[in-house]
This record gives sequence, structure tokens and C-alpha cells, in this order.
Amino acid sequence: MVGFAARKGQNEQLGLFDRELEHLPPELRWREWMGRVEAVIFAASTPVTRSVLAGVVGKSCNIELIIDDIRAELAGRPYELVSVAGGWQHRTKKVFGDAIQAAFGQQGREGEKELTQSEALVLMGIAYFQPITRGELSSFFGKEVSRDLIGVLRSQDLIASGPRSPQPGAPYTYVTTKAFLSHFGFDTLRDLPEFEALEDAGLLSKERLLAGDIPAGLAGGEGDDEDNGAKVDG
Repeated sequence: MVGFAARKGQNEQLGLFDRELEHLPPELRWREWMGRVEAVIFAASTPVTRSVLAGVVGKSCNIELIIDDIRAELAGRPYELVSVAGGWQHRTKKVFGDAIQAAFGQQGREGEKELTQSEALVLMGIAYFQPITRGELSSFFGKEVSRDLIGVLRSQDLIASGPRSPQPGAPYTYVTTKAFLSHFGFDTLRDLPEFEALEDAGLLSKERLLAGDIPAGLAGGEGDDEDNGAKVDG
């Protein structure tokens, strides 16, 4: 039994992925690490975290410097390496947006659709005040936020159920997801624009919100079962 365990350990060592690359001179080692990091990010369909990248480079490798060098090499390319949703991802530069739209029309990424004004407003409310219940959203906007509208945001993986609220009935709260960060190009929620910036851009008016001047599309769903915990999606 001991001999088998020893042989198994030797085999694992022989097949161990070489992260350190100590046999290479420093410059070639750095280039290999750059290639590995970019390959992993390129192959991934979602942002790649630092911990994942650390698994393919040596302990002495500074991943942030690797990222900087990759970005420098991509300076003249139509795509770039961006920090988003707590990781890194290749994305086409915004300046080429018109060319992409001309090629593919209004088609978005698979499974996504353009949000309506009502959906965008509710998503904004969740993003800024999470965790928040549907009842609290309805009170904030002055009109009922329907379960159907919440369902649309959930189906796009932009929001998810949060912890139950301490309110009577322990309704579920809602929070944004990593997909939300990725969709809007945020690294963390700290990247959300200030309210003043949204007002300047004409996307938000505190006075209108407080006055309940919200599109009628917010209302029209079924009862309050979801808020009192009787039914929860997914």
C-alpha cells in the first residue's frame, strides 16, 4: 500500500503543470506568462478572476503588470482587456460599435434583449438600494412593481434573490449579479455613477421619482405572493 501511494505521488509530480518556468530566462518566462494569461482570458466566456490567473503563472508573477503589458500590446487592436465584474475580459472597443451593429443589426448577445424604460428604472433602483424588496421598490417609485417585470430582470440574470427582509412576512429581497456588472462594464458596485451624473445625463430625476412620475409599465403583475415568500423563482 505504501509503495502504491509513493508511485501515485511520483506520477502526480511528473504530470504537474509547470507554473514557475524556472528553466527559462526571465524575459522568456515573462512572455510565456503573458501568453498563458491572455489565452485563459480569451478562452473564457465570462470575466476571469485573479485567483484563476494565479493558477497558470509563477508565485513571483505580478498579474497586474502582466495585464498592463497585454493591454499595451493591444493598444492598436479593435479589442481590449477590461476590468469587469471582479475579473478581466476581452471586449471590442466601443468605437467599433457602429461597425458591429451594421454587420449584425440589432441582435444583442445571445439570450439578451434590450431593457424597457420601466425595467431599466427598476434595475437601477435595485442596484443602488440593494438588498431591497419588491414592496420597497413599489413604495420608492410610487407604483406597484409587477412580478412580471422582476421576472424579466431575473431571466436576464441581472438580479437574483437576496436575504429575506426582517419585515413582517420576511419577504425576499433582490440584489444585482455579476452578470449585471459584466453587462454594464462595471468592475464592482463602487463603479456605479453618482446620482448627480445620472441627472446630468437626463437618465434620472430625483424630483420625478419622489413625485411618483414613473411609467405605468411598472404595474400590472399578479399579487404579492413572491414578496411574502409563497413563491420564488429559480
